Amino acid sequence: MRKLRVGEIDRQGRRAKSVEAVLRQVAHPRSGRRSAASLPIGGGFAIAGLTLRPSTALTENVKFGFILLALALVAHSDAAPPEEAKLLTNPKWLPTALDPAVQFRKTKLFLMTEQAPNLAKAKVSKNGVQTANPKSTGVVQEASITFERQYRLFGAVTKLDQRQRFGNYFDFYWRTRRPADLTARLEYRQEKLHSHIQAQEIAYGVVHGSRKTEFKVVGDDYFDNGRVLAWRCLLLERGMIVAETRSFLWR
Repeated sequence: MRKLRVGEIDRQGRRAKSVEAVLRQVAHPRSGRRSAASLPIGGGFAIAGLTLRPSTALTENVKFGFILLALALVAHSDAAPPEEAKLLTNPKWLPTALDPAVQFRKTKLFLMTEQAPNLAKAKVSKNGVQTANPKSTGVVQEASITFERQYRLFGAVTKLDQRQRFGNYFDFYWRTRRPADLTARLEYRQEKLHSHIQAQEIAYGVVHGSRKTEFKVVGDDYFDNGRVLAWRCLLLERGMIVAETRSFLWR
């Protein structure tokens, strides 16, 4: 039998003491801060059958994640709904004082009628196979028109719901480089009203940076008075026009 050196006996003695400490923790779990499940023995886990407690850092990370999720849900629920336009039957004339710090960046127009647009037919080869270049401009435009129509009609199940979606849609992208109390106004003429001008307004209050304004002439207003033939969009500050964009037919 091999004789143990003094150093080996000392290490075994310390290991025996550590085992005794673990057994004391199991017998008296309240005597220490950590349970036996969190104490390693020989590089492995403590005792089988005991539930392992997560570390303090992991618990704090989970709590922090739940707090962030709750704050995001609250912020989403408290988000302001889209601004509703106010209809003006007799808009007043306003002076113009254009400001280069307030500018329109882009305009998107869409007319959605009851009948879907007739898309261009694909070319038929000699073998009777339809061919179309997916990278061509016509194919891309047709896809975007189809997507826009589906987007506008989303959620409209009945014919009455769809009727309230047909008409003219206007999306204006603009920005201001300084804080300003701005109001967006759309002035337009409809087909059956001839030279009569109507207007819609959305007041934003003090804003700074980029914004998107949406106007629409849809439903009964569209069917009774016809589509929009000419328009202009204005940004107003203290009763003056500081930015403007218009259609070619506006006079």
